[in-house]
Amino acid sequence: MGKALDGVRILDFTHVQSGPTCTQLLAWFGADVIKVERAGAGDITREQLRDIPDVDSLYFTMLNHNKRSVTIDTKNPEGKQVLEALIQSCDVLVENFAPGALDRMGFTWERIQELNPRMIVASVKGFGPGPYEDCKVYENVAQCAGGAASTTGFDDGPPVVSGAQIGDSGTGLHLALGIVTALFQRVSTGRGQKVLAAMQDGVLNLCRVKLRDQQRLERTGVMKEYPQYPNGTFGEAVPRAGNASGGGQPGWILKCKGWEADPNAYIYFITQAPVWAKICNVIGKEEWATDPDYATPAARLPRLKEIFGEIERWTMSKTKFEAMEILNKYDIPCGPILSMKEIAEEPSLRKTGTIVEVDHPQRGKYLTVGNPIKLSDSPTEVTRSPLLGEHTNEVMAELGYTSAQIDALRAAGAI
Repeated sequence: MGKALDGVRILDFTHVQSGPTCTQLLAWFGADVIKVERAGAGDITREQLRDIPDVDSLYFTMLNHNKRSVTIDTKNPEGKQVLEALIQSCDVLVENFAPGALDRMGFTWERIQELNPRMIVASVKGFGPGPYEDCKVYENVAQCAGGAASTTGFDDGPPVVSGAQIGDSGTGLHLALGIVTALFQRVSTGRGQKVLAAMQDGVLNLCRVKLRDQQRLERTGVMKEYPQYPNGTFGEAVPRAGNASGGGQPGWILKCKGWEADPNAYIYFITQAPVWAKICNVIGKEEWATDPDYATPAARLPRLKEIFGEIERWTMSKTKFEAMEILNKYDIPCGPILSMKEIAEEPSLRKTGTIVEVDHPQRGKYLTVGNPIKLSDSPTEVTRSPLLGEHTNEVMAELGYTSAQIDALRAAGAI
């Protein structure tokens, strides 16, 4: 059985993280992704954060699996002709250049449409149209401008960015959805279109519950599920809520046995209303199940600090995995704080292809994330990232160039 995106050809002009996340996902689903790079240099992440001298970094390899690499000098007139041939043969062009870079290369939307009216041009930008649309944006800038940092951390500390790459990789995921949607629409219209995913927009989409809370705060002046209630104060904007769940079920991160030496000996514990009586029995506070001060969610809200303190006395007597085993028997929602080392060594994640071991001709075997989206009829096989320009000759031959023409283009510095 074929792959979901068999027959779709992607011209990949992306670099670093946001764009490569998008094109790698499309490649995992079967698209032929041709990554265009500069001869002798390539994607800057090939050399960033290297752990082995003169070998493609993990930063690059983990974002560029299942792709083919070609090198083209787009400033060279003959190289530009090669690029035009690629545009004519591809379905989607994906780029995350600085604003206006594609136009300066001579490939405006109008020119691309002349070459291929079915072409979909997909772009990652820092901001959408507005006062900041020409600004250059990186991961943490996007988190700050999208509302994530102002609502992350503890109320008595500064804004905090997340370790999850919601600005770069998160926007790449949004862009991939936009591309597949545009491809679907092209089936009926026959026309290409522009797809834009702005990093600020992508972060805000992932922070929608905080925009919800902003409107609630403006209406009521208080949010009872936040740790500032009942003794703290609320200002005009949604405050940082520590480890509060952000939903209707109060949650918090609690210490477990060994926390003094292990920075990840913690568990996330949710005091879900339907299992409140079971929680009381597990922690030895059976009387709370019927005590009017604790028996209802509304009664518990002003006492959450005390409640979680009592629960933590219980979790500190167990390792996070022992606590998980007990709590899961009673359907009490919880989750261990897993370190990257624990995740890398988890057998179940290897079995599902969420963590994959890949063999690289220069760096040897390494671990990477696999496709987070599983299709029953299109399983993902993760193959290694390409060496710089590894597939130039192969792709050129597919475009109809002879060996002699390819040699001449290389001698002219066009590829």
